[in-house]
Order: sequence, then C-alpha cells, then structure tokens
Amino acid sequence: MTPIYKVLKNKDTTIKPIWIMRQAGRYLPEFRDIRAKNPDFIKLCLNEILSAEITLQPLRRFDLDAAIIFSDILMLPYGLNQKVEFKKGVGPILGDLNLDNILKVSEIDFVNKLRPVYKLVDLIKYNILTKNKNIIGFVGAPWTLLVYMINQKSPKSGLKSNFFKDKYLINNILKIIEKFLKLHIKNQVESGAQIIQIFDSWAGLLNRKDLPNYVYEPTINLVEYTRSLKVPTICFPKGIKTYKDFCEIVNPDAICIDYEVNAKEILKDIKIPIQGGMDPKILLTDKENLKKGAKKYLDIFKDHPYIFNLGHGVLPETDPKMMDYLVKMVKDY
Repeated sequence: MTPIYKVLKNKDTTIKPIWIMRQAGRYLPEFRDIRAKNPDFIKLCLNEILSAEITLQPLRRFDLDAAIIFSDILMLPYGLNQKVEFKKGVGPILGDLNLDNILKVSEIDFVNKLRPVYKLVDLIKYNILTKNKNIIGFVGAPWTLLVYMINQKSPKSGLKSNFFKDKYLINNILKIIEKFLKLHIKNQVESGAQIIQIFDSWAGLLNRKDLPNYVYEPTINLVEYTRSLKVPTICFPKGIKTYKDFCEIVNPDAICIDYEVNAKEILKDIKIPIQGGMDPKILLTDKENLKKGAKKYLDIFKDHPYIFNLGHGVLPETDPKMMDYLVKMVKDY
C-alpha cells in the first residue's frame, strides 16, 4: 500500500507523505522550457506527450509520494464548448456562456475533446505505480466552475453584479457541470487515477447561508460518485470558514486546508485525514524559516493522519532547491 493510501484508507499516523499542489509547472526550469515553445496553454494541456512529461518532471527531482496530472480545472468548460484562453498577466478568459449550445454537447463529444487528458494518465501509469506512488486526478468543484463560466474570468476583483440574477441559468448549468464532472472523473479513474482531488478555489466567496446549495450538495454528489468507483477523494474548499461543517456534511476521505486556517483549531474539530496548510510564501524565504514552517504542521498533526502539502499552489518564483529541502525535511521527520 502506498504511503498516501495508508493515510487515506488506514488513517495511519506514523507516516507523513508529501505531494505539493502545482508541483508540476511554472517554478521548474524544465517546465518553462516546454512552455516557452508552447504558448497556448489549452493546447499544451491537450498534448498528452508533453503533459505526461510535465507531470513526471517533479518526480524526477524530488521524492514526492504522488504525481498530480498536468491539466486544468477549466478543461470542463472547454469540453462543453465554452471558449477558454489564458492571457499572460491576466489569467483565464472565457467566452460567452450559451446554455443552448452547452445542452447540445453529447457525452461522446465531451470525452473525445478531453481524450488527451485521459491518455496522459495512461502514459504515466507504469512509471508511477512501479515506484509505490499514487496518481492524483482532479476536477474543479461545481461552484468554482460555475463562477468561471458565468463570470468569464477570475473573480479576484469580485463577481459580476448580476451574477445571481438568472436562477434558471445557474440551476441548469450546475446540473450540467455535475453530470460532466462525473464523466470526467470516471475517465480519469478508468485511465489510472487512484485519488481525485476536488478544488473549490472560490468557496470563500459565499456567505454561510449559500454554502448548502452551491458547495455542500454538489460536492457530496461528486464525493459519493467517486467513492462508488472505489477511489478516495480529497476536498479543498479554499477560503471556507466552516471546515468542520464541510467535513461532517460532505464527508470526503480527506480535507485539504488553506494557509489562513488555524491548524490547532482544525485538529480539535476534524476527525478525517487532513492535508496541506503551509503558506507557499514560506518557500520564498530561507531554509531556517522553511524548516520552522514545515515542522509546525508536522508537529501539530503528529498524532493525526496527515498528508504534507501547501495551503495553495507552489508560487512561480520558488527556487527548486527550496522544494528539494522541504521534501527531504518532511521525509526525515
């Protein structure tokens, strides 16, 4: 059994496996070399040879316990024929949302459009599984995808003023998102993904009263569906202030916490395995600070099933040597 499975399935507290969100990507010079020659991000995600290579890059450098596939949560709207492009310095820009067009997308069309993502999982399978590591597939949570699809860009500066105006559109899009997310999860699992992480990057935008409709209910459906495929889920409802409620209602196999969470308080409230927490900015400081920051989480969760990770993705300016130091430190803990 892999170290991560020991934590997720056996609730083992004697080991602290490590993988890092966005471990494959922008902080690695070998990734930047590929990216420089492939400016279209969506096309790069749909090149299974290159995306498989990018997925494996961090595992060649560091003794991580899992590979997370190189892809993007916005492959879902792309698969539903909504235009998606990434602009440098701006982030994702999505085209107009047309419900009639989306309703015309068949399951076969969707799978064919995203087939390179599933091929990438198949390509890396042998390489990862023979080393007693896991392959992590992922999806965006329904709420976060709804935000991008209606807002048409990152909501860093807030949602459109009329975001909640068309309830008919919202309810229909949420149903469609859920249906195709299940299909996306199924295909990743059938290709070889052994864990699914659900990223709810914008859960923190909602008031507590709106969480049941937009976060809890849709996520429960995905967690239960993934469980029916005999695969564990890790949920990351970033920015949510109600982690305890989330865990009790949604009941994932593990919860990933962000860096604004009080880890000691979380420990009192949550019984399931915990992942993450450390601020990615600590990797931009020095080794002494990094050791202190990582040890804080390892000490707090010493007697709790815990997977070491950050409270958000690796920052692009991170020095790979600092990542190497972190991985070795966690392994030696």
